[in-house]
Amino acid sequence: MHQQLWVRQLRTWCLVTVLGCLLLTTGCNKTTAPDAIAGSPKATPSVTPSATPSPTAQADKKDEKKDEKKDGEPVQFPDLARLEGKATVVMTVKGAPITLELDGTNAPVTAGNFLDLVDKKVYDGLIFHRVVRQPQPFVAQGGDPQGKDPNVNPDLLGKGGYIDPATKAARNIPLEIKNSSGKLIYSTTFKMGNIPGEPKLRHTRGALAMARSEYPDSASSQFYVALSDLAFLDGSYAVFGYVTQGMDVVDKIQQGDRIDSAIVTQGIENLKNRR
Repeated sequence: MHQQLWVRQLRTWCLVTVLGCLLLTTGCNKTTAPDAIAGSPKATPSVTPSATPSPTAQADKKDEKKDEKKDGEPVQFPDLARLEGKATVVMTVKGAPITLELDGTNAPVTAGNFLDLVDKKVYDGLIFHRVVRQPQPFVAQGGDPQGKDPNVNPDLLGKGGYIDPATKAARNIPLEIKNSSGKLIYSTTFKMGNIPGEPKLRHTRGALAMARSEYPDSASSQFYVALSDLAFLDGSYAVFGYVTQGMDVVDKIQQGDRIDSAIVTQGIENLKNRR
């Protein structure tokens, strides 16, 4: 009996290890090794755009100038879009709505970036290029702008990020995770920074988070929805909201399904520094 228990524990450990490796690779393609949940069951929720510029190419470095909030608290990366408070987005897939609540209180830069891209209609027509449900429900990932091209090579999906059409500059944002004491941690995972405790926003079922490559500050436009509780991702990827309605729609998403539209229904006035 003890031997059977040991075998079950070993299997569980192996499953968690494999899923973790799948979430932390680069290239995000079909089933090889996507990092920031980019596009392959063999990678974590990452998005590794080839030729991704330094995350500070568009964001101020952590020690550079800071604005001041009304309450006197410093604002990190003041030149980046940020959400102050909450906002609601309704994403429609195959005619069915999914309601997303974005949390700018606990992830201002990450939620602000996503809301800004929604407001720019960047997600309309894009593909969910990576949907992993086996060996257990994992993620539904989309947001690669290359997916808007109906003739794009599927093997390339999961490697792209948002490029500003006016400046031709790629947009990347820093990894942003608030710890249990309420401090925003930037540009490092909890493991890399030896940060104790749990993040404020956890990878529970329905969590909305940014995909990225193994480089912490490489997130751009790709996002994922957790299809189950994924506690082993906590402290490594930036959760910035949750599905509040329509999780049944998310559960039916198949790889290749397109986002009909994504619109802001509440909270656009809380978006600062639109880019």
